[in-house]
Amino acid sequence: MATMTNTERRAAIAPPLVLEPLDETAQGSVSLLEVVRLAFDSLFANKVRALLTMLGVIIGVASVVALMALGNGASASITNQIQSMGTNLLTIMPGSPNRRGPGEQGAAQSLTLADVVAISALKLPIVGPSPQFGGSGQLVAPAADTSASITGVTAVYQQINNLTLARGSFISDAQVSGAEGVAVLGNTLAKTLFGNGEAVGQTVRVNGHGLRVIGVLNLKGSGGFGSVDDQALVPITTAQQQLFGGRTPDGNGWRISSFQVSVNRSDQMDNVQARISALLRERHNLAYDGTEDDFNVINQASILSSLSTVTTMLTAFLASVAGISLLVGGIGIMNIMLVSVTERTREIGLRKAVGARPRDILLQFVVEALVISLSGGLIGLLIGGLVALIVTLTGFLTAVVTPGSVLLAVGFSLAVGLFFGIYPAQRAARLNPIQALRYE
Repeated sequence: MATMTNTERRAAIAPPLVLEPLDETAQGSVSLLEVVRLAFDSLFANKVRALLTMLGVIIGVASVVALMALGNGASASITNQIQSMGTNLLTIMPGSPNRRGPGEQGAAQSLTLADVVAISALKLPIVGPSPQFGGSGQLVAPAADTSASITGVTAVYQQINNLTLARGSFISDAQVSGAEGVAVLGNTLAKTLFGNGEAVGQTVRVNGHGLRVIGVLNLKGSGGFGSVDDQALVPITTAQQQLFGGRTPDGNGWRISSFQVSVNRSDQMDNVQARISALLRERHNLAYDGTEDDFNVINQASILSSLSTVTTMLTAFLASVAGISLLVGGIGIMNIMLVSVTERTREIGLRKAVGARPRDILLQFVVEALVISLSGGLIGLLIGGLVALIVTLTGFLTAVVTPGSVLLAVGFSLAVGLFFGIYPAQRAARLNPIQALRYE
């Protein structure tokens, strides 16, 4: 039997020098938490560069959140002001809706108190009508005087316009019938004339006529046709007969400036408007198709819908302009990620050499881009919320940060990070490991 040499014995015992090739078809998984941890390590390794990269996203998200909050606040404020004038309100004013320009001033004679009486006789499902007639005058109190708007109204005016009293009482039907010299002052006007003193029971003079103050309104704020806070309300008969001369040109009736009706249900608005328009055309001998109308019906619901549409479009436009900053921030993210791929070429080659697949490299760099954009988005959200809070605390406007605006801003920032991070990640995933390891 042949004896084995030492060399032959070592060759028989030692493992083969060439390793088996890796199975590239084998399935494996990468810990997402570990990928996120590595992304944050990379972020903190270059804090200043990361902050500058996030700056565009921070500014973009903060601008979007703040502008949408201000837009929502402005829309809510406008809605509240219009709704404070009354619900389901129709305002009928003199003047043709089809002709605007010089020579239309004479249309102010077109509405009379007889028109209001005729509309009342229709027994429509409304509150009112509430006619108004007035003008401007100098109100003289014992210690002060000021120029103000003086509006003649009836008792139902309070209900239609949702007015509440701070002190005293409102004008009654009996005072309207008797054309009594009484007045209800708006809150701001009462303070102008009497300061912190008691206004109820005092007397003010207008055009030589004395008016006894019987009530002061609570502060209401501005409305669609001026603020009642700065007005004095008197019986409409007093305004017509004593203060401003409201006789019609033929001397047989009384002019009015406008009248209002509050419809009981919103689904009755169109029908009531059509009935009132048809009656006025018949009384004024006008064409039934509305081409010759000498009156104009203002539908509060239409005004509110139009204003809501305008404010929504304006808010969306401002937010889209602010969103340009997010695109700029996305370009910054892509630029820095490309630089990072170049700086870490040898690292990428080493990872591929020890078994990392292209999709692992792709995931690593995509996650890093998303971490940068999400971090910037959260910081921007905080800044935008603080801006909205500061504006609200000033009392100028109540800025409303809605969940929708938060989701939109943060979601858009993530989309920007994904969109602008995918190209650098693909470039890193496609690197040849041998060339990457040789990169200097």
